[in-house]
Amino acid sequence: MTDGLTQTGYYDYYDTPVKIVPTREGGLSAWRLDRRTGGWRPANDIVDEILFAMGGDIFVRSAERFVQRVEEERGRYTRGDGPVFALYETVAAIEDVAIAEGRAYTPEEAALISGIRRRTFAMFEEQLQQAGDPGADPTIANAS
Repeated sequence: MTDGLTQTGYYDYYDTPVKIVPTREGGLSAWRLDRRTGGWRPANDIVDEILFAMGGDIFVRSAERFVQRVEEERGRYTRGDGPVFALYETVAAIEDVAIAEGRAYTPEEAALISGIRRRTFAMFEEQLQQAGDPGADPTIANAS
């Protein structure tokens, strides 16, 4: 969570994952998930709204919940090939079975989905980092 000045904070902002991180200069930077690419877009224009207008459609999230939300969005909206997307398909298959059977996930399914999402988060963020995305941070998956 954030104290508004020095620590990273994780949020759902109008149903979109956003993280606010301290800058080297002592300020704050916000990054909003781009559902299409799975990368991060600068969102500094919403920092004050998030920090000072909490409520309504703005929710504070733990690092764990943030990782799960980001991967939920990436798995649903981002398209591509490779190991990350194969894992997204695995999660979708588990979800489809539970939906078809009209039930909640079993504890085993929930644990499997959570573990896969932590893994895909780190993998996706590492790829973003290698591609030069300044908002990428694979270490968040370790903090959760």
